[in-house]
Amino acid sequence: MIMAKNGSAAPAGSPRTQNPLLAPWRTPFKAPPFPAIKPQHFKPAFSAALAAHRQEIAAIAAKQAKPTFANTVLALEKSGALLSKVADVFFNLASADTNPALQAVERDIAPRLAKHQSTILLNRRLFLRIADVYERRADLGLDPEALRLLERTYRSFVRAGAKLDAKARRRIAEINMEMATLGTRFNQNVLADEQAWQLVLEGERDLAGLPSSVRAAAAQAAVQLGMPGKHVITLARSSVEPFLQFSSRRDLREDAWKAWIKRGELGGETDNRAIIVQMIALRWELARLLGFETFAAYTLDDTMARTPGEVRKLLDKVWPAALKRARAERDALQARTRAEGENFKIAAWDWRYYAEQERKARYDLDEAEVRAHLVLENVLEAAFYTAGRLFGLVFEERTDVPVYHPDVRAWEVKTKAGEHVGLFYGDYYARPSKRSGAWMSSYRTQQKLTGNVRPIVVNVMSVARGAPGTPTLLSFDDARTLFHEMGHGLHGLLSDVTYPTLAMTNVLHDFVELPSQLYEHWLSRPEILKRFALHVETRKPMPQRLLDQLEAARTFNQGFQTVEYTASTLLDLELHSLSDAAGLDVDAFESEMLAKIGMPAEIVPRHRIPHFQHIIGGYAAGYYSYLWSEVMDADAFAAFIEAGNVFDRKIAAKLKTHILSAGNTRDALDAYVAFRGRPPEVEGLLRKRGLA
Repeated sequence: MIMAKNGSAAPAGSPRTQNPLLAPWRTPFKAPPFPAIKPQHFKPAFSAALAAHRQEIAAIAAKQAKPTFANTVLALEKSGALLSKVADVFFNLASADTNPALQAVERDIAPRLAKHQSTILLNRRLFLRIADVYERRADLGLDPEALRLLERTYRSFVRAGAKLDAKARRRIAEINMEMATLGTRFNQNVLADEQAWQLVLEGERDLAGLPSSVRAAAAQAAVQLGMPGKHVITLARSSVEPFLQFSSRRDLREDAWKAWIKRGELGGETDNRAIIVQMIALRWELARLLGFETFAAYTLDDTMARTPGEVRKLLDKVWPAALKRARAERDALQARTRAEGENFKIAAWDWRYYAEQERKARYDLDEAEVRAHLVLENVLEAAFYTAGRLFGLVFEERTDVPVYHPDVRAWEVKTKAGEHVGLFYGDYYARPSKRSGAWMSSYRTQQKLTGNVRPIVVNVMSVARGAPGTPTLLSFDDARTLFHEMGHGLHGLLSDVTYPTLAMTNVLHDFVELPSQLYEHWLSRPEILKRFALHVETRKPMPQRLLDQLEAARTFNQGFQTVEYTASTLLDLELHSLSDAAGLDVDAFESEMLAKIGMPAEIVPRHRIPHFQHIIGGYAAGYYSYLWSEVMDADAFAAFIEAGNVFDRKIAAKLKTHILSAGNTRDALDAYVAFRGRPPEVEGLLRKRGLA
């Protein structure tokens, strides 16, 4: 309900113009003036923005005129512009380039923002005005997008507790503040554990098995950590996973693996288990106040799935097939260890290493050879090229746009006719100031409510950087992640709606992964790999032999990958399906749940509960969304295959019109059917993963 636009003018020399977050931005594309923004600017900027928003809300709620769409719903939609401007900058920096000063601001501002949001959503006078308009919606002559905004606004207030009595509303406001504080602590604890651990590799014996690209990345990590001349493995996924995949030092693999999976449960100040217990108890209390038996039931009531039962139906189709496949994969890896003269039982820290050996033997596919063909710059160019072929977009790099870190690059995105579409930031390298993982976010939301406001979108990854003067090489999974985040980016860049609340990726959370997962498909196409998968030294295209090997191995290890993901999904769903959070023991809950579903001892969930940042953020009771969206993405890409051309312009135009540009202007299933002509079919997902 807050949107991005520049604040109104202020007298020269006033505190507002002296603070770059509050002054008008006179940069290219009105991008944030990052070099001028310092941590000390945020507290006064938030205070001013919160005060301005409170005044706007008070004026709407106090109106004496009969409630109308314009003086109530539209006025609410226009409010909070300054707050959005400040918050978008702050939370992006807090995730991608934080420091102790920003973390202190985050701990202070998170509960204040939660209280502010609750005050708005639980404002009785404001809600009664919205409800008055909502009850007369059929007679107002609203166009479909305006009607959708009205319905979503009303629903958001109801789901926040606006219909409850004063005592319940006060308690909900308290819960929201407590959860915001806990969530901030949780995320900062995970980052602290990641920053605190490094594995220093001393000499050739410690480097055994590591290909040159992984060695180069480890050397560069050492430089960043002030240890030039050494090699360091960190807990960034792009660092630790390749180490587990290639290192022939089983003892070091065990050390790295244990550090990786124990984030958030090391004891002391950064231990997250007590925070999880508090969070689950608060979420359960919130759900009960709002009339739901569990938090999962509350969350899923506003999704495509609608109920935990519907999610379980999907998981019940996937889990048995994935488990069967994973057990067969385990047996094959165990046989490989015996064939190599080892007599130990394969453990979780062995899986990736022996899977790589098995893949080499079975498909003659060498991951190091694949990496040599996946230069970051070329993969990025491939993602841009694909967007150009499908949607007519051109990415033009701009060096005059301010950025928040030297690693960050900026591109103006245009149509082929030269029309401005948006600004795109790319931030791809791992560093200690960045939380792990990959994500898309925005610094400005697209909207047409106050003119043709175009978006500013950012993609963030944590790729291990190559040595100075050498290109950065990606694993195939890293390259897929880059395409995934670009899919989210296109969902933001191509947005073409009036109201910011409905714009870009502001869709139901089990629909939001469709554009990103669908975009991944193009990376694997020979039309892309032959053109952009160029060897780092020879610049020769990936040979047909390697293309054939990649295709043959496409579903290799899918049992493992599906099990580690689906186990996290089941943990999330069951944790938030508790009907009573009293006495929750996080360790016991996780162990008992994994035993109940038959989790192989050699695999751990992709995210264990103490570092499961997705469910502390926007994916609580919603981590299933990736799988739910995968049903749609597999089915959606089949439309291009059926057309006989993966760049078919008519299919791409329908995708753009009904999915990428439409935001949340219509029901998600209706949007999908408008694109595909029918609902999605789950069989496509099973075939894609080789589980059918």
